[in-house]
Amino acid sequence: MPADLNGYWKMISNDNFEEYLKALEVNIAIRKIATLLKPDKDIVHDGDHIIIKTLSTFKNYNMDFHVGKEFEEDLSGVDDRKCMTTITWEGDKLVCVQKGEIEGRGWTHWVDGDELHLELRAAGAVCKQVFKKT
Repeated sequence: MPADLNGYWKMISNDNFEEYLKALEVNIAIRKIATLLKPDKDIVHDGDHIIIKTLSTFKNYNMDFHVGKEFEEDLSGVDDRKCMTTITWEGDKLVCVQKGEIEGRGWTHWVDGDELHLELRAAGAVCKQVFKKT
């Protein structure tokens, strides 16, 4: 059964984020700024329709999608690329595959108690983030 992702989540840890950004070929100035941020997640989850807002003092990024339907994702707020994205449930984990210039790109979200976990993947680099529900 899919997890309930609804809620406002504050970041409590962010491991290996700079290596993940390097794998995305993000320039050093943006990497240095991004690694200082502690973004929040505001998630509205209604059946197969999910909106994930990543909010920070530097940039905000919104994903609005339906589970199981491929769409073109504009990542101009992240690394200025476009990719074809598909997000599906694998058990209680929300799994994203982003097909484009960067091999092995995607992410996985899951809930454990009052924590939201996010694993970001790109070109062999893995970043693990944890958020606490407020």
